Amino acid sequence: MAGPAAKRLSKKELLFCGLYASLRNGREAALGAGYLLSPELRGAKLLLRPEIRRKIEQLTEKNRFKAEAAAGFRRLAFGCAADAVSLLFAGEDFDPGRLRGMDLFNIAEIKQLKSGQVEIKFFDRHKALEKLFELGAAEAGEETRAFFEALDKGARSRANDE
Repeated sequence: MAGPAAKRLSKKELLFCGLYASLRNGREAALGAGYLLSPELRGAKLLLRPEIRRKIEQLTEKNRFKAEAAAGFRRLAFGCAADAVSLLFAGEDFDPGRLRGMDLFNIAEIKQLKSGQVEIKFFDRHKALEKLFELGAAEAGEETRAFFEALDKGARSRANDE
């Protein structure tokens, strides 16, 4: 938690944090944020500041969550159903110990009907694809916006220096 003396980050510093969180390169992040004079030194100095490091960690955690969510949606959308089908047709001689080795990630529900038959419902692959697309579109939009902001700020800084 930031104390009252904590300095708010400028737009340029926030852009540096965002670029560093994805690039993991201080020089490149500094250049992209518009620090054109001595970007290596500027990036190193920025990375020494605790508030900069905290913001980068927040952004990194956010990116990690998105990556994990995307991986889950990929498994739902493109995962194999072979283990679920083998479970469906296993019959009475099925050894429950085999469940530990099966990939049943795509299964939303399993129930045994009164007749003894097993019913398996899968997660909706179409919805998983939609969510995956939404995540990708949002991420692409953020990256594109950050890229164009970096270009714009770099051009403005360059114009001010000249």
